[in-house]
Amino acid sequence: MRGLNYGRLNTEISQMSNVITSANDRTPTTLKAHLVTRLRDAIIARRFKPGDRMNESQLARQFGVSRIPVREALQQLQEQGLVMNHPRRGMFVNILSDDDCQQINGLRIILEAEALKLCRARLTAASEKQLLDLVERMENSNAGSEIDAAALDLEFHRAIWNLSGNTYLEKVLNSQVPMLFAHQALEYTSNNEKLWPLYHHRQLLDVVLGKSEQTAEEAMIAHLRLRYTNPERYSSLAYASPKPQAREPGDEAGAIRRD
Repeated sequence: MRGLNYGRLNTEISQMSNVITSANDRTPTTLKAHLVTRLRDAIIARRFKPGDRMNESQLARQFGVSRIPVREALQQLQEQGLVMNHPRRGMFVNILSDDDCQQINGLRIILEAEALKLCRARLTAASEKQLLDLVERMENSNAGSEIDAAALDLEFHRAIWNLSGNTYLEKVLNSQVPMLFAHQALEYTSNNEKLWPLYHHRQLLDVVLGKSEQTAEEAMIAHLRLRYTNPERYSSLAYASPKPQAREPGDEAGAIRRD
């Protein structure tokens, strides 16, 4: 009988072990989805309050699972803006002050206006259809909750960022804006008199399609004013001089028309 090649056998065992370990490390989609739903519902119900730390170990013990699916669920909640990652401290439930929101808005007006202009320059029949379909979904939406409505709203804006073709612009917007959406959706959830507006996105689409008389910056400011007072406060646009009124033929030079 031929002798065993122990070197080859050890290599095969090692490779099989790596495959098994890798397979075990992958969280079943159903488990991650279950944890995302449970944690999201707990945040909306204020069982986890704004600013609370989402401790991986404690959550794993609470749900009777390992830390891996908890970590993946928290990462998905971070993408949705419901939790925020503080380096070396961990994940915390989204908390933003009014001033934080307005500073993000100032950044958003400038960057998202650029995304609108790039999207316009790169527009194709396929991307036009994608954006039109999203606008029509929003206009006909019966979203089950403010969180669901915010998610649909964010899907439209993310499409514009992606269609800009600038991955770094998209990355910066994705790092800041989702937590703004989640923060306001939670505010709307706690105030039954407020409903998330979804009917006002066609104006942004018109900018992309070249059908709007507004600049991209003007359209973004008008868009944000439906939910915020003076959203341009932390941008240079707050200090821009008002446009001079146009003179009609026959007006004296230098005279300002007053209707």
